[in-house]
Amino acid sequence: MSAIDIVGQYGAALAAGDMKALAETFAADAVWHQPGTSQVSGDKVGPEAILAHLGHFMELSGGTFVLETDSAAESGDLVSATVRFHAAREGHADLDQHGVDVFRVAAGRIAEVWLISEDQQAEDAFWGHA
Repeated sequence: MSAIDIVGQYGAALAAGDMKALAETFAADAVWHQPGTSQVSGDKVGPEAILAHLGHFMELSGGTFVLETDSAAESGDLVSATVRFHAAREGHADLDQHGVDVFRVAAGRIAEVWLISEDQQAEDAFWGHA
């Protein structure tokens, strides 16, 4: 299975809310690099921490966080996906941005994820600080 197919499985599981299938797309030592300076920023290691992190997005946004993939391309074990993400949160301007997610796949699992937002400062303001 190609790297883009693995990332496609991740996207399908995320869209369906299938946490078991989502966890299975990640390597045991996968690293999720969340940029910025907000309370959700920082590296998350392992499927359990990554799923908790994604759940935190849903919790903070009252279940309104949505991630849509516009396009994806692969080069060997790397996949780049252009995305749009949006959410609402009381007391904050709505989040509605485009970005690029970069995945590194190894041995049939996602080993690393880097996120790039079009306006990191606005995203940090939306998620707030702990």
